[in-house]
Amino acid sequence: MCGINGIAFSSRSSRQVDQSTLVRMRDVLRHRGPDDAGLFIEGPVGIAHRRLSIVDLAMGHQPMPNEDGSLQIVFNGEIYNHADHRPDLEARGHVFATHSDTESILHLYEEYGKQCVDRLRGMFAFAIWNRLTKELFIARDRLGVKPLYYVHTADGSLYFASEIKALLAADALRPELNHDALPDYLANHATSDDTTLFAGVRRLLPGHTLLWQDGKIQIERYWDARPGEFADGQPRAVADYVSEWSELFETSVKLRLMADVPLGVFLSGGIDSSAITGVMSKLVAEPIKTFSVGFDAPEANELEYARVVARAFGTDHHEVVVQPADFLAALPHLIWHEDEPLAHPSSVALYFVSQLAQRHVKVVLSGEGSDELLAGYNRYRMLLLNLSAGKLYHQFSTEGIRSLVRSAATRLAPDALRRKLSRTFLWLEPDVGSLYFDNFAVFPRHMQRHLFSKELMARVGQPNPYAGMLSYFDADPSATLLQRLLYADLKTYLQELLMKQDQMSMAASIESRVPFLDHKLVEFSTALPDRLKLRGWTTKYVLREAMKTVLPETILNRPKMGFPVPLARWFRGEFRPLLDEYVVGERALARGLFQADFLRKLVQEHATGKADHMERLWTLVNFEMWQRRFIDGDSLAASLPQIKEVVRSNF
Repeated sequence: MCGINGIAFSSRSSRQVDQSTLVRMRDVLRHRGPDDAGLFIEGPVGIAHRRLSIVDLAMGHQPMPNEDGSLQIVFNGEIYNHADHRPDLEARGHVFATHSDTESILHLYEEYGKQCVDRLRGMFAFAIWNRLTKELFIARDRLGVKPLYYVHTADGSLYFASEIKALLAADALRPELNHDALPDYLANHATSDDTTLFAGVRRLLPGHTLLWQDGKIQIERYWDARPGEFADGQPRAVADYVSEWSELFETSVKLRLMADVPLGVFLSGGIDSSAITGVMSKLVAEPIKTFSVGFDAPEANELEYARVVARAFGTDHHEVVVQPADFLAALPHLIWHEDEPLAHPSSVALYFVSQLAQRHVKVVLSGEGSDELLAGYNRYRMLLLNLSAGKLYHQFSTEGIRSLVRSAATRLAPDALRRKLSRTFLWLEPDVGSLYFDNFAVFPRHMQRHLFSKELMARVGQPNPYAGMLSYFDADPSATLLQRLLYADLKTYLQELLMKQDQMSMAASIESRVPFLDHKLVEFSTALPDRLKLRGWTTKYVLREAMKTVLPETILNRPKMGFPVPLARWFRGEFRPLLDEYVVGERALARGLFQADFLRKLVQEHATGKADHMERLWTLVNFEMWQRRFIDGDSLAASLPQIKEVVRSNF
C-alpha cells in the first residue's frame, strides 16, 4: 500500500517538471507510505512514490525501472498472483532484480502492453512511463479498491495522484466547488460517475485504463461485473453452488495473506468479518490478531459479538471504545484525509480501529463488498416486498381509498410507526424510483427542491440526482431486478465504501485488503441465481450456508447493524452546537447554496424528536467543514476552535 503521483506536461505547455512541485505532491501523501520515497523526472514528465513496505522489504524501491531503463513504474496495491507469472516471464527472457510484485507488472507490460491488466489478480493503481513511445499508461483495479484521481488541463497536461490533496499541492487547479455534482452527492452520499466535488478533478473509474500521449488521453474499460450465467449455462444443486463459492472465498483469503509483515482482521462481529476470521484461522498457525471498535452506547456497540468470534477462534483480540469528544475532535483531520466530506459517520470509527491495528500489524483484512455482491442490505428485500404488495394495493384500490388510509395512519399511528409507513407502498408509488432511489436517498428529489436556493437551482437546473446510478441500473434490462440493483450498487455505493476504507486505513498508515472483492469470486457471485443471495427473509444465503460449519450460531443469525454510531442522539445533545455553526450558522448560510428556512426546519425537527434527520444533518455538517478546509483554504488550526468549544462545553 503506497501513494503515487505524477505530472506529464504536453508539448503545448512547453514546461518541464519542477522537482520541488513533484516532491510537494509526493510528500503530502506521506501517511500512505512512511517507509520510503522516490521520484523520477525526465523533462516534461515526472512520477513519484511513497512506500509502505509490505512485500520484498529490502528491494521494492520505486519508481522502479525495467532492465534497460526504458520503462519506469509507480505502483500502489498488491498483486497476489505475481509469483505465478515469474517462471513464464523468465522463460521469455525477462531478468528480475527483486522479488516484488511491482517488477512483475513491469515485465507483464513489456510482454503484453496494456493487456497486462487482464493477468493481474489483486488491488492496484499504477502508472508506467514509456520513454521510447512517450506514453504514460495508468490503470486501476477491477473493483476500485485502490484510488486514482487526475486533472487533465486545457493544454493537455496531466496530473495524477492517489489522493486529491496531492493534485492541489501541485497547483494543478484552483480548488472550486463542482456545483453540478451537488444533486448527486446530496442524494447518494457521493458522486456516482467519474466526477468529484472538486471542479476539474476526476476519478479513473474501476476496471479502466488511461493512456496519455502528448496531451491526448484515451480511457478504456477492460473489465466489468455485469450479471451473467455460468459458462456451461446449466443449473446446479444448491450444495454445488455453495461448495464452489466456499472454495473461491477460501482461496481469496489465502491469497491475501501474502506479506512479509504481520497481518490482522477488522472484526465487527458481523458475518462478513467473522467469515474472514474463521477461514483465516484455518490457514495460519499462530493466533490471528483481531481489532474491533465500539461506542459507549448500547445502540452502537457490537463489541460483544466480536468477542464471541474472538473466543471461538482463539484470536489475539484488541478493542477500542470511541468517546464522543474523540469522535468530534477527529472530524477536521479526517475530512482532510478523505479529501471530500465523510459520507458515513462510521468512517471515524474505522480510523480509530485502524490506529489501534497499526500498533500491532501493517496489514488487515476487511469485509467490504459482501453486501453488494450477495444482497446483504435489508433495502433489497424491502423493495421486492413493497413492489409486490404495492402493485396489488394500487390495482385493487382507488386514489380516494389510498388517501383515506394515509390520513388515518397520520392521525392514529405513533410517530415512529408513521415514519416507517411513510416509506412503504401505502405512501409511495409502486416503482423503483420511489420505493428505492427516493426512499434511500439522503436528500431525495422532492426534498432537494426545498433545500436548494433559487441561485443554485438556476445554476444546476433540475437534474435527476439518480442519473449516474440509473445508468448502471438500466445497463441490462434483461437482468433480474435484484441483479440490476446489485450491479448499480457495486458501481456506485460500494465505491464510496472502498474510498472510506482506503483513506481511513491509510490515514493510520495501514494496508487493508478485501477478500470478498477478489475478481474471480465476484464473477462467480454475480452469476449466482438470485435465490442463492436473497432467499425469503434470509440475506447472503450462499455465505451463510458456506459458514454453517464454521461460525457460531449467534453470529450466523444475528441482525445486521452496519457499524452503528449514536449520532442521532448526539445531535440532539452534545453535538447540537455543531448544527448551529455548520448548518444554520452565518458563514454556512452566506454561501447561498441552500434555503435557510428549510435548514432551520431540519435542525428543529431533529432536535425535538419530530423526525430523524441524522443522516441529512451529518451530510450538511461535513459538507460545510469540507468547504471551509478545501474551498476557503482554512488551516486545520482554523477548523478546530468551534470543535474545541463544543468539547470544552459538553465533555
